[in-house]
Amino acid sequence: MPSQSLNARIPAYKSAFSSGELQRTYQDLVGVVQNLRTEFLKRYQAEFSVAAILHGYIDFTYFYLQNEYLKNKKLKLALVLNHQNANFELWLLGQTKDVQILYWKKLRGAKWVNPEAMPAYSVFEALLLAAPDFDDAAKLTETVCGQFETLLREILEVLESCE
Repeated sequence: MPSQSLNARIPAYKSAFSSGELQRTYQDLVGVVQNLRTEFLKRYQAEFSVAAILHGYIDFTYFYLQNEYLKNKKLKLALVLNHQNANFELWLLGQTKDVQILYWKKLRGAKWVNPEAMPAYSVFEALLLAAPDFDDAAKLTETVCGQFETLLREILEVLESCE
């Protein structure tokens, strides 16, 4: 099915912005990620460097985490808010596309890795929190941090076993 022209899509685009709800919701979600980043800076400063917030187009808001182990392997993690799914994911990324391909091949047996196709931006994208409660900031933070710690241990074990 052919895509509509840009001009044909403009009325729906304008309509989505007309109430201001889309902009407010987006800003609030980015604020959630900023608060998580601040918490990660506090909790994990001894182990990780935590980068600034980055924005995909309107699809992803994320920040990178890297420790010495990952840095030596030219890898980093990204804590990602996937706006389309309204969930949190933890991505493993390579410093370059070649590094990503190398680790995607090495980790093909891991439960987070799609052995058929590598994601466009990462080695893998692991679900961290499927249905966040955005209205309870304290619970959200504790849940994301707890899930991060569990998933991090699993990821590091898998990485160490593939060397």
